[in-house]
Amino acid sequence: MSTPSDGSTPSGGPAASAPVLDATPEDFVRVQASPEFRRLRFTFRAFAIPMTVVFLVWYFLYVGLSTYAEPFMSTPVIGNLNVGLTMGLLQFVSTFLITGLYVRHANRKVDPIATALREELETEVPVEEARAIAEDPNPSGMGTPTDPTDLNDEQENQR
Repeated sequence: MSTPSDGSTPSGGPAASAPVLDATPEDFVRVQASPEFRRLRFTFRAFAIPMTVVFLVWYFLYVGLSTYAEPFMSTPVIGNLNVGLTMGLLQFVSTFLITGLYVRHANRKVDPIATALREELETEVPVEEARAIAEDPNPSGMGTPTDPTDLNDEQENQR
C-alpha cells in the first residue's frame, strides 16, 4: 500500500510528523542527572515496586493455597462456587484494578514530570517553565505561547 503524494494519510487526514529533536547525548545525560529526573524515577518506583510486591504476594498465596491447601480451596462459598474459583476470578479483578490505579497514577503524577523533561529537551526551556506549560498550557487564554517556536521567539525577544 502506498501513501498519497500530497502528504496526507490513506484515510485522507494530514500526515502526523514527529517533533524534530536536536538534543545531544550530553543533553540526555544532563537531564538524567537532574533533580526532576530523579523525582520522575522516585514517583514511578514509589507506585510500581509496592504494587508489584502486593500482587506477587497475592498471586503466590493463590498458587500456594491451590497446591498445599486443597481442602480449603475446595470449600464451597455459594452453590458450586468454591474458595479456589473465587480467588482465581479475583486474580483477574485485581489485575484490572492495578492497571486502572497505575493509569490514574501515571496520568496524575508521572506524565506531568515526563512531559516537562521532554519539553525541556525539545524546546531548550528550563524544567520549571516546561512543567508549568505541561500542567496548564494557557491559563488565562492569552499571553502564554504553547508552540515551541513561539517560546523560542519569545526568548529571543527578551534578549
